Amino acid sequence: MKKKINLLFESFSARITKAAGKPLAFIMAVLVILVWIITGPLFHYSDTWQLVINTGTTVITFLMVFLIQQSQNKDSVALQLKLNELIAASSTASNRLVNIEDISAEELETIKKFYISLAALAKKESDIHSTHSIDEASIFHSKKQRHRKG
Repeated sequence: MKKKINLLFESFSARITKAAGKPLAFIMAVLVILVWIITGPLFHYSDTWQLVINTGTTVITFLMVFLIQQSQNKDSVALQLKLNELIAASSTASNRLVNIEDISAEELETIKKFYISLAALAKKESDIHSTHSIDEASIFHSKKQRHRKG
């Protein structure tokens, strides 16, 4: 039952998210606002007249947040899996980056520093086709530490 509900919600959210991103959805929203503005004088710009648009937009925004988040979560997982496949398929890529999205922010910062180091190494190269890896940066770092201690 839970699986069926999840599939229905996933399907519904995908359709609504796609529809909401189309020009027709924007045109419809503009038309609703225009109708609301035009009816202002008819209702003497009353509190109820204002409440209609405020309530309507608040409810729609509230519901859309959940639908868009569902689509974003699915897209994010799909993107991560594609990147994991590319990393796993490459013999020169570091497998430590597979599922990197599951590590802590502190660990991400540490790995980011390695990539900053790699960028610095790449800048020093006269050959733009030269590459470096995290493992290579780690080896150089270890050698430097041994040299300093030695």
